[in-house]
Amino acid sequence: MKEALRKLLDQREGKTYGITPEPHTVGRNVYEELKMRIHHQLLESLDMTKLASMEAPRVEADVRRILQELVMTEPLALNRTDRERLILDVEHEVSGLGPLEPLMSDPEISDIMVNDHQTVFVERRGKIEETQVRFRDEGHLMQIISRIVSRVGRRIDEHSPMVDARLPDGSRVNAIIPPLAIDGPILSIRRFGIERLTMPKLIELDSIPRHIAAVLEACVKSRLNILISGGTGSGKTTLLNCLSNYIPPTERIVTIEDSAELKLQQRHVLRLETRPPNIEGSGLVTQRDLVRNALRMRPDRIVLGEVRGGEALDMIQAMNTGHDGSISTIHANTARDALARVETMMMMAGYELPERALREQIASALDIVIQLARLSDGSRKLVEFAEITGMEGNMITTQTIFGYEQTDVNAEGRVVGDFYATGVMPEFMNRLERYGIQIPASYFLATAEPELKRAG
Repeated sequence: MKEALRKLLDQREGKTYGITPEPHTVGRNVYEELKMRIHHQLLESLDMTKLASMEAPRVEADVRRILQELVMTEPLALNRTDRERLILDVEHEVSGLGPLEPLMSDPEISDIMVNDHQTVFVERRGKIEETQVRFRDEGHLMQIISRIVSRVGRRIDEHSPMVDARLPDGSRVNAIIPPLAIDGPILSIRRFGIERLTMPKLIELDSIPRHIAAVLEACVKSRLNILISGGTGSGKTTLLNCLSNYIPPTERIVTIEDSAELKLQQRHVLRLETRPPNIEGSGLVTQRDLVRNALRMRPDRIVLGEVRGGEALDMIQAMNTGHDGSISTIHANTARDALARVETMMMMAGYELPERALREQIASALDIVIQLARLSDGSRKLVEFAEITGMEGNMITTQTIFGYEQTDVNAEGRVVGDFYATGVMPEFMNRLERYGIQIPASYFLATAEPELKRAG
């Protein structure tokens, strides 16, 4: 009966809950026992035949009404706050993510990390902190993990102990269980805020100065191929989303991702997502498969959420055969490392290509590498804007146009530093002019940045 109810109530995708205080009238153990008892009584009280013919909002209303009646009949004295908390918690257990629901409704939390059933960390405003959230036991945590993955048609068990999934709000989920996870099930959720960050917001947060944002806008509109590089949590997907806003609405865009995170606002967008193998080991669809298919879909631009493997070769070849204006991300610590990683991934495609041939393709395909970093205070910043200029001997040549230099950490622990221009005039200026885009030469003068910052 419980499983049938869960499948029915899963139609409520997207519901959020407010955060309520911890119960204080009774102890935690007594509260947990009470919650389990109410939960079982609810399942026994529901008429599944009747609920099956009802709309999801009506089901919610009936469940809440029955819960209120059950709580009121409890002999244990509870104040109003604890009664409301109990009703919410049971609703979460029946059809939500259990103890994680309050964290999922907190807009300041970007990551939820469940190390075990008694240890839950979150990242809030770039800082990791431990929470008081607890699961009853490993079985309780495993129940929530199974609920998450079953909603997206995946399964997790000892035969398939790792899974990537996506919640209805776009949050990315990774779960790994024993025997691979030695100390019990592990759950990681990368959340995406309700408020979508835009370039003006990044400028306000001092992640990117106004004049560099203007240059980036010009690069997108003039169809330069851009690679966004950075570590985990450095803001690569956020910047990609922001840059995608500059793609003209008349262009046909194909996005390719392992787990769909991009939120392009244009009307002419075709979204593709990889598929893992089924239990029999068949049905796998990789990013490389999707890149090849995308080339047959008459795209004006291909946006690859993240380069991870052999699809790098197909992507670079596509950029070299008329599909310019593409944007992708990659995990790397510097712009130079990003190019080396692209080369390594191209080798993963399985073709025996000379090293110089690979580098020539990279140098010909990519125009810009944007390096992002998450600093010690949790802030994210553009730390290098590099232009690829060609080949010199056997090496790809680049020149840094803009950078960021950290100078100090203040008393509040905030990083202090400055964006700067190197004084190098980029070679892509001629291309911008061909597209009718004018960028003041003063933006690239080594002494110009402080004046621009004050003017902004």
